[in-house]
Amino acid sequence: MADKRFGGFWRRLFAYLIDNVILYLVSLVLLLVGLLALELGGNTLGRALSSGTIPRGMGVFPVVYVVTTIIAGMGYFTWFHGAAGQTPGKMLLGLRVIQTSGVRMTFGVAFLRCVGYLISGLFFWLGFLWIAFDGRKQGWHDKIAATLVVRVRVEPVNHPLGVEEAPPSGNHGETDQPPGQRPEDQCVDSRTH
Repeated sequence: MADKRFGGFWRRLFAYLIDNVILYLVSLVLLLVGLLALELGGNTLGRALSSGTIPRGMGVFPVVYVVTTIIAGMGYFTWFHGAAGQTPGKMLLGLRVIQTSGVRMTFGVAFLRCVGYLISGLFFWLGFLWIAFDGRKQGWHDKIAATLVVRVRVEPVNHPLGVEEAPPSGNHGETDQPPGQRPEDQCVDSRTH
């Protein structure tokens, strides 16, 4: 059975999808700004489509757009992982990137991890699929940058609501209540009677 401290394949995939929706919206804004700039420069998209020719300067636009979106994506992941260890997608799903040494994430390690994404995706995304089979749930990019993705909250298996915060430090889950009489259980029992 996999260690519950590590972020598993599906949770990480959904966090990545959330981040990509955000990046898609950013790239859409960049596309609209670029098209607006072309319109203001006299190169209308309608003229290009009707004549079938690409006006001067418009042929460079797709290359600039693709390079800009790649840089924006790398900047997004590098910034969030380096600054907080979490992207918005990871924040929503309770995940955090940490270094295997326990040292706080740095921008350099976050950038190396981002470059590792390129390697993880080279061979049919095997570096990302590796997460599902690795004992510590590390993809190739995690191994390259010596990072782990861990869960921020501890989730007990049989909790009725499915989510519970980690016990306060020093308490380690012990309570003054007898077994079965935890405050959480009393709240659930009062709703069911």
